[in-house]
Amino acid sequence: MNVTMLLDMAADGFGDRTVIGSRKDGLTAARLRELSAAAAAQVRAAGAEAVVYLAVNGPAFPLAMFTAARAGVPLVPVNYRLGAEQLATLLANHPNAYGIADEAQSEALTRAGLSVRTPEDFILEAAQAAEKGIGDQDDADDAPDAPNAPAVIIYTSGTTSAPKGVLLHHRNLVSYVLGTVEFAAAGDDEASLMSVPPYHIAAVSNVLTNLYAGRRFLTLRNFSPEGWLDLVRAESVTNAMVVPTMLARIVDADGVDRSVPSLRALAYGGAKMTPRVIERALKEWPHIDFVNAYGLTETSSTIAILGPEDHRAAITSDDPLVRARLASAGRPVPSVEVEIRDEAGRPVPAGEAGRIYVRGEQVSGEYAGSGPAVDERGFFDTRDWGRLDEDGYLFVEGRIDDTIIRGAENIAPAEIEDVLLRHPGVADAAVVGVPDEEWGQRVEAVVVPLPGADLDSETLRAYARERLRGSRTPDRIALWTELPRTPTGKIVKRDVVAGLTAAGRQTA
Repeated sequence: MNVTMLLDMAADGFGDRTVIGSRKDGLTAARLRELSAAAAAQVRAAGAEAVVYLAVNGPAFPLAMFTAARAGVPLVPVNYRLGAEQLATLLANHPNAYGIADEAQSEALTRAGLSVRTPEDFILEAAQAAEKGIGDQDDADDAPDAPNAPAVIIYTSGTTSAPKGVLLHHRNLVSYVLGTVEFAAAGDDEASLMSVPPYHIAAVSNVLTNLYAGRRFLTLRNFSPEGWLDLVRAESVTNAMVVPTMLARIVDADGVDRSVPSLRALAYGGAKMTPRVIERALKEWPHIDFVNAYGLTETSSTIAILGPEDHRAAITSDDPLVRARLASAGRPVPSVEVEIRDEAGRPVPAGEAGRIYVRGEQVSGEYAGSGPAVDERGFFDTRDWGRLDEDGYLFVEGRIDDTIIRGAENIAPAEIEDVLLRHPGVADAAVVGVPDEEWGQRVEAVVVPLPGADLDSETLRAYARERLRGSRTPDRIALWTELPRTPTGKIVKRDVVAGLTAAGRQTA
């Protein structure tokens, strides 16, 4: 159950097919296995207990993943956007690691006492070792294949608290791949483009699923609408994955050629999608199969999917219940069970909101330094609030930590954000609870207007009041030029609260 099994299957099944990078100079499945075996021998010789990857996405990342797996140590992809103090704290958890870092980040590894090489040097050293016969299959295939061995440690983004190291075992990742992808299902003309950073679970899962399917895997180092569109056309990309803020920038970009004739499927996830954006994308690209993927780091990526036909049905239906599903996460994947529970831990009926719990072989729910955070039945508390409708569609309504408690009333920010985002002049919105002496918290919102929109706070409050109960109408709406987000598009609510409560905050 080691993830190297997936690479071995690919190398044995379609070894001469390019699976990483461009067709001109990319890596075949067989070459990826050869290089990872050679690099693993070097990791073992160094006595390393982990492989730390502190760099942007690129060919070195999948090589690092399989190198670590074959060496029997976890891969630790680290957020290169962290500050020096945060990096030092995180790296202190891995004092005996094999380090890979971009030149701009190498000093952080050096300060932590780790050896360091650039991604380019990492690939070159692996190639040189392979030329010498180091790590060939006769003596390098001794990595532990115990399913409970750690494969990857990913530090959460920490939008509401300090980052925690999520420990994903080999069995979790392999179960996810086997449960969602058919082996060698992709044609040799298919290529996938990944635009999220390597420290995001989607980057890890997409390396594995695309390799297993036999689909060539490409990355975009620095996202821009023009760069993304150009690469899709230049490499004849057929499948792609973006976060909602990226799709918004693509569909809103002025004066760009948005033709993508090769693109067949576009997945999105990682944060909430604005209805205006997905509706515009569906109309702009009717030939593309859109997929909304909902998952967490702790669940090895996707646990629910809103598929292409769901998207088309929602955008064309006159039934409000069907149209509403465009805002859902779709149905749980077959290998995952979902329960919605009340605060007492009791399952609630369809249509009623509560905490989202999940169970399945791909679910880790474990953090480095502690045991699995699952209950006696094996269910993991996602700390997301949501509901299942009568047909099993999952609606995710936000983080439990984001719930606003005004008096004795629990208020889900997502309900208010959905209303604000339906206003034709609103590009983005966030709703938070701000400390209040009388009510405990009061409801406040930040709105980002669309370019050229003539908006003011009181008009927006009146718009919301017409569509919401009085207690859910924001007490104040501030207009900002942008919202604080993580690189994967999640709104950092604590920064929104800090901005609203800071004296003299300037609005747009």
